[in-house]
Amino acid sequence: MKNSLRIAALVLLGWAFFAVANADQNTVRQAMAKSMPSVKIDSIKPSVINGLYEVTVGTNIIYVSDNGKYILQGHLIDVEARRDLTEEMLGAARIQAIEKIGQDNMIVFKPKTSKYKVFVFTDIDCGYCQKLHSEIDRYLAEGITIQYLFFPRAGKGSDSYNKAVSVWCSKDRNAALTSAKKGNVPPPKTCDNPVDEHMQLGAEFDVKGTPMIVTEKGNIYPGYLPAQQLSEALASEKAQK
Repeated sequence: MKNSLRIAALVLLGWAFFAVANADQNTVRQAMAKSMPSVKIDSIKPSVINGLYEVTVGTNIIYVSDNGKYILQGHLIDVEARRDLTEEMLGAARIQAIEKIGQDNMIVFKPKTSKYKVFVFTDIDCGYCQKLHSEIDRYLAEGITIQYLFFPRAGKGSDSYNKAVSVWCSKDRNAALTSAKKGNVPPPKTCDNPVDEHMQLGAEFDVKGTPMIVTEKGNIYPGYLPAQQLSEALASEKAQK
């Protein structure tokens, strides 16, 4: 009898907590809808700090008080564990956003045996992007699959943008990209392409320079990394829980 009462009490307590949490989430959602009506909220959930909610907006995370009156922007750090909790959540959001584009909408260079995968925002006319691609065989030898997304820094309609579209519309995209990275201008072509989608995603990721490497966990390495150094970084990431 006592056990039954204890279980019933725990169930009621759980339902009460669920009801309060839902009420707070609704308060946060309503407050944000009123103050920032153009913002599309992807998720709201309690953070590790009581009274503070973690709100995901695209590939960004903000923290909102449970009454919806206060917003915090920045990274939440677990000092004792030495973990950047916000960056971990951002990494997951980045990967989710990349997966929506899909590998079929990327130019992929894959080794015979793939140990790691990275996503690389690239600009055909960027010097360090060209350097990275000139060493593509070294990355493949390290077992790294390179998945390219275009980010022509000069913007839509620029020569770099038009080259990206022409490469994508080529019969052999991999060969066309390699040729373009060597300084050859690809024959002008147009077709349905994902370049604008790549650029929009890059803007959401706040790409400030190319190449920008994104790992399978959504961690970012801005700039060129030699194959062996990247391989070591990926091995270390994979070993982490």
